[in-house]
Amino acid sequence: MKPSRVNVIRVFRSPLDHRRGRLEAGNLVMPCALGRSGTARAKREGDGASPVGRFRILQAFYRPDHGPRPRTGLPLRRIRPADGWSDDVRDRRYNRLVPLPCPTGHETMWRDDHLYDVVLDIAWNRGPVVKGRGSAIFLHLARPGFRPTEGCVAVDRRMIRRLMERIGPDTRIEIVG
Repeated sequence: MKPSRVNVIRVFRSPLDHRRGRLEAGNLVMPCALGRSGTARAKREGDGASPVGRFRILQAFYRPDHGPRPRTGLPLRRIRPADGWSDDVRDRRYNRLVPLPCPTGHETMWRDDHLYDVVLDIAWNRGPVVKGRGSAIFLHLARPGFRPTEGCVAVDRRMIRRLMERIGPDTRIEIVG
C-alpha cells in the first residue's frame, strides 16, 4: 500500500534541548536534530540556527553510490563529486548549487560522512536571496546521537526514505520556534 501524501511537515523544538526536536509528517513521527543554536526567527549566515517559518521543499538530492534512488514526488537530482553549495556572501551565486572547484566559500555536497547521502533542499532565503541571511538549509541525515547541525534539520537514515515517499512539490515544512 502506497503511503498517503502529506501537505505539511512540522518540526517542533524540544523544551529540554533546543538543539533537538521532533518531526511530524502525518502519522510519521521521528526525532530530529536542529541547529547548534536551536531555532531563530532572524537567521544569519553562520549563526548555527534553524530558521523558524513555513517553507517549500524545492528538490531532493541523493548519492547514487550510497543507496537506491529514493521514491518521492519531489524533483530528484543525483549528487556529483563536483557539486558544491555557495555559502560565501561575496559570491554572486550565494545560496545556490555551484560547480567545484569553487574559489569562494562553499560546502561540498559529495561528503564522506554520509550526512548528505539524501538531502531535501528547504527554500530558505531563496526568493529573493538576501546575502548574509543564511544558506544551505537542508533536511539531511543525522549524525550519531542526533548531534546538532549548522542550521539544518537532520533525521535518521532509516526514516528519511519513508518521509520522502510521502512528500511532493506541494508539501511545506514548518519549523516551529
